[in-house]
Amino acid sequence: MNEGKGWRGDGEAEGPRAAGTPEVQGEPEATDVTETADAPSAAAPSSEQLEAEVQRYKAQAEQHWQQFLHAAADLENYKKQAARAREDAVERTRRAMLTVILSVVDNIERALEYGGQSDAAASIIEGIRQILDLLANMGVRPFDTAGRLFDARYHEAVEVVAPTEHPTGTVVAEVQRGYLIGDEVLRPARVRVAREA
Repeated sequence: MNEGKGWRGDGEAEGPRAAGTPEVQGEPEATDVTETADAPSAAAPSSEQLEAEVQRYKAQAEQHWQQFLHAAADLENYKKQAARAREDAVERTRRAMLTVILSVVDNIERALEYGGQSDAAASIIEGIRQILDLLANMGVRPFDTAGRLFDARYHEAVEVVAPTEHPTGTVVAEVQRGYLIGDEVLRPARVRVAREA
């Protein structure tokens, strides 16, 4: 072994160390601390840049929120329109069925007018009452027309007669009874109206 000699990291021997001199593994080069501390960092954004980014993100968030509100409103409107369409379809079907029932009632009533009051007629009358009760439970009811002024909302004129006993514009007779459903006309009454020729 070689005494008094040190070895450098690259494998070459160093000269003898002076006694009392500490071994120095490597000293960093001197740097200008003042220059390093005072130099602004190129990677850090300025406060103006940060504020601009915040405002941009706020604007994007507001835009997305408005888009969400519009989409939610469109969905709610669609639900309401679909519900109204279903209700309209049910109402149309209901009216069509009630119109068929009313045509049956008309035929039975005509049979009663010409058939007399026999036992069979009494059964028919009871059947008509049951049908009328069923219609009443569904909100359907007849309305009177004879002697009233003609109203196109409720009446359909099928014949015009001379105003001999009734004033002009008065319903003289009812050909087919009219019915209401709630406050709306389910079927207008077909009537004869007094009017000048």
